[in-house]
Amino acid sequence: MQRSRAKYFERQGKHYLLVELNEQPNLDHAETVSGSRDLFYVDGEIADTRKARPQQRRLFFALLSDIYTWSGMPTDFLKNLFYLQYESYTFGKQISLSDTTESSVSDANQLLDLVIEFMFEWHVPFKEGYKLLPREQEYYLFQCCRHRVCMICGNRADIHHVDVIGAGLNRTHVDHTKRHVMALCRVHHSEIEQIGSVAFSAKYHVPVEGIKLDKETLKRIGLKGKYSSD
Repeated sequence: MQRSRAKYFERQGKHYLLVELNEQPNLDHAETVSGSRDLFYVDGEIADTRKARPQQRRLFFALLSDIYTWSGMPTDFLKNLFYLQYESYTFGKQISLSDTTESSVSDANQLLDLVIEFMFEWHVPFKEGYKLLPREQEYYLFQCCRHRVCMICGNRADIHHVDVIGAGLNRTHVDHTKRHVMALCRVHHSEIEQIGSVAFSAKYHVPVEGIKLDKETLKRIGLKGKYSSD
């Protein structure tokens, strides 16, 4: 994982982000991946350097409580397990969520992502943790779709289209990247169609606007379509 400094500026109406790398990039790898040593795309996240928030600590331990309920593994053991996983993922960087922590909001978000990813991979039911999800709400909905897990009960899910596809229209001829979707099991899929999205949202206290997925994710979960970028 490469950590770098960046400077934002505007010039002639265009926006630029100048990145100062702390080590030389592997241009051979960049050429292999993108086909060019001069122009390639990178993923990045602007670091939030504020001190980790109490809300993040509460969410972390709520998620650990959900894992404990599912597995019986003690909370202290789980805490140390994910702290070690974070240290491994960040090549030796340590983290703390104590009141005197020096860890940042971005550090804590990375730790939370590792816990949430674990819960989806092992189908751990979200209970207390879901009530506290902050910015991770959209991330949670994305992971539900990605793993085909019902956002209400955690059972195996279908992909429910918020933007209704008309009767008789072949779904394999639809560009699903342009439509909002949700992951719902057969029971909750039928229920939202019966009572409507407003009543469904009020009953389960969940957002029902859905999210849009990229082409790669849609293909990964087996949602065939005719994508404009193909």
